[in-house]
Amino acid sequence: PKNGSHGLPKGEFILEIENKTKKIYALFSKQIILHKFLSWVKIMTLKTETKIDTLLHRIRKKAQQADKEANGNNRK
Repeated sequence: PKNGSHGLPKGEFILEIENKTKKIYALFSKQIILHKFLSWVKIMTLKTETKIDTLLHRIRKKAQQADKEANGNNRK
């Protein structure tokens, strides 16, 4: 049949199982949404951490160069 019905009434046992599976599915779909959100937060945190690390590396490198130049000028 086009509508998926076979014309026989569903028993109470079948209806009870369908209701339980619907509740479980709803719970899992909420958890999937939460998981996707937390994964996004994790990715954004890692990207931010990488940018901060790059900036700190540049600052340290400039500070080392300035330190070398200052020590080089004092020795002469």
